[in-house]
Amino acid sequence: MPYNLNMDFKKKKLIRKTHRYLGLIMAIQFLMWTISGLYFSWTNIDEIHGDHFKTGHVHSSAAGKLPNICNLSTIGNIRSLLWKEIGDEPYYWVNDSILIHAISGEQKTEITIEEAISIADAHLVEDMEVREVAYLTQTDGHHEYREKPLPAYAITYEHPSSPTAYVSVKDGRFQAIRHQSWRWFDLLWMTHTMDYESRDNINNWLLRLFSLFGLITVFSGLTLWVVSTRLFMKRG
Repeated sequence: MPYNLNMDFKKKKLIRKTHRYLGLIMAIQFLMWTISGLYFSWTNIDEIHGDHFKTGHVHSSAAGKLPNICNLSTIGNIRSLLWKEIGDEPYYWVNDSILIHAISGEQKTEITIEEAISIADAHLVEDMEVREVAYLTQTDGHHEYREKPLPAYAITYEHPSSPTAYVSVKDGRFQAIRHQSWRWFDLLWMTHTMDYESRDNINNWLLRLFSLFGLITVFSGLTLWVVSTRLFMKRG
């Protein structure tokens, strides 16, 4: 006796409608997963990070100006200490909170725009013209400089990729560089993970739900094929 998977018309219609509407719901997301996957596989992640804009080594001209570290004894308990150069002058970043001039011992509350531009230029390989500088005091979850120290200077350069360098105001640290390819990557990554808040939570319920819908769509399509194929239909 041949294998029989005969189903009445109503059940076939239900499977067909289920597959059709699930396919309609999933079509746009399937398309976004495919487009974003293609973009990820055809791009160089180092370029996305902006490594082609960065210089491999930042030359220091203030290293010879360092005094004896004992001059910091007035600060009190020192838990951490980092030397850095700002505007060709040596500074100590103490306890991740205080910026002290290494020679005069004076405390610096924040760096200037000119110093921020100098720091950014020292980290970049191209000699680009500054288009504008913005002083950021807050960002939201969709900003390209999210979850990084604030306040910060956003230095945008004249370039086809519209690169923007970010420098922390309090310690003068070069934080990141963002450009057009990174922005496209960030947008597509958001649609890929379906995390429309932080971008990086791949355990969100929306992604889980659509993944489940995707499985149901595939299995309903296979079931529809089985029940509609003569090989599995009842023969008279």
